[in-house]
Amino acid sequence: MKAVQYRTVGAAPEVVTVPDPEPGPGQVMLKVTAAGVCHSDIAVMSWPAEQIPFPLPLTLGHEGVGTVAALGDGVSGLTVGESVAVYGPWGCGTCVKCAEGKENYCLRAKELGIAPPGLGAPGAMAEYMIVDDPRHLVPLGDLDPVQAVPLTDAGLTPYHAIKRSLPKLVPGATAVVIGTGGLGHVAIQLLRAMTAVRVIALDVAEDKLALARAVGAHETVLSDKDAAAKVRELTGGIGAQVVLDFVGAPPTVATAGAAAAIDSDVTIVGLGGGALPVGFGSLPYNTTVTSPYWGSRSELAEVLDLARAGAVEVHVETYSLDEAPLAYERLHHGKINGRAVILPNG
Repeated sequence: MKAVQYRTVGAAPEVVTVPDPEPGPGQVMLKVTAAGVCHSDIAVMSWPAEQIPFPLPLTLGHEGVGTVAALGDGVSGLTVGESVAVYGPWGCGTCVKCAEGKENYCLRAKELGIAPPGLGAPGAMAEYMIVDDPRHLVPLGDLDPVQAVPLTDAGLTPYHAIKRSLPKLVPGATAVVIGTGGLGHVAIQLLRAMTAVRVIALDVAEDKLALARAVGAHETVLSDKDAAAKVRELTGGIGAQVVLDFVGAPPTVATAGAAAAIDSDVTIVGLGGGALPVGFGSLPYNTTVTSPYWGSRSELAEVLDLARAGAVEVHVETYSLDEAPLAYERLHHGKINGRAVILPNG
């Protein structure tokens, strides 16, 4: 079968031919319908060899949906041909966090060598993929697979971040979204669907700010050295009760801290390498700074339910499997407005 792999440190991903997989006991094989292209992949492919925690080559794609193609011995509860979404942050299934459905915070994944698809295990950017356990599959039902696949990360990750801040996202409050690309433009829709807050969106590109306005941002601000001051001006000097940084670079993290109100949440989601100093006097009183990771299994089901209700719709650009390297190149240069989706069997 064809697959998109990261094969050599520092090189671009390649389309290659690899053996067809076979499901082992307890595993499920999917015929992949769609796979998402994420900035996290670009971040990983920029790491030096000593920082990469998994062997190469690696089949990319940590956002995946498909149809059940074959069941390994002992698997029940699924039907061949059923359309499913892959829950990506695989865990051990037995620790306290996994028992809560929070496999994204599994306590033993590193110890046991468990890695997400596309980030250590073979991913969804191939004609077929193996899912290690049926609990990592969520029924899609009648959802459009192309629209649904980004929700497994670009929907789930902001949903998880927003949900933990709901006590502060009350009517009259302000939420700032920094970076309105794949995750950010979904976050805006989630904020509008789940709360009555005012949403201010920041980005460096006018086309992404236009997308932010189209999906529900009340205000848009160019993300530059004056952005935090503009947010404070728009909020009467108070600042934002919740700031969600989907870039995570040093300049955006600094903006996030400067735009935060007293008793606020600053959530750093992006992998841009920025860090925000925390200490008395360095941020407004009682500011909480967090860096969450992905989301829980139950939260993925909730995100898909929001999509079924029409509350969230991902802006997508589609590419064939052979065009995947082009999609990564366009994403790297900031030319994807929304989410790029690969159609391995399209």
